[in-house]
Amino acid sequence: MAARLWMGRLGWLALIWTLSVAALGVVATLLHWLMRAAGMH
Repeated sequence: MAARLWMGRLGWLALIWTLSVAALGVVATLLHWLMRAAGMH
């Protein structure tokens, strides 16, 4: 039972980490596009 609880916690941790990395990637890409659109190469 305890192992199943830990697996669930690790699963949520991995999910949150993956989503946060993806969100950072999206923000970085948007900033890159905005900087290129403003003429900053």
